[in-house]
Amino acid sequence: MRIFMQTRPIAKEPPRYYHLILQQDLLGGWTLIREWGQQGGRASGRKEFFPERGKAEAAFVGARDQQLGKGFHVMFSQGMEAPTGSYYES
Repeated sequence: MRIFMQTRPIAKEPPRYYHLILQQDLLGGWTLIREWGQQGGRASGRKEFFPERGKAEAAFVGARDQQLGKGFHVMFSQGMEAPTGSYYES
């Protein structure tokens, strides 16, 4: 599963983005990868390991919802139901 979100551009500043990826590893666990930054600038990131899919999905959805609450809009999603709060719903 993956979701790419970004903020609307403000004045001359490029938009900020937040990218979430949830993938299964070779041992049956799950890794949640978060990457964020400003378009064209430096990026930051973090990886979290989860032994169970349910907990990994809950963390994925929680991270998505947190960013939607901060003004990010979903630009792209893959591998899950259509999320709420997309860029075009506003």
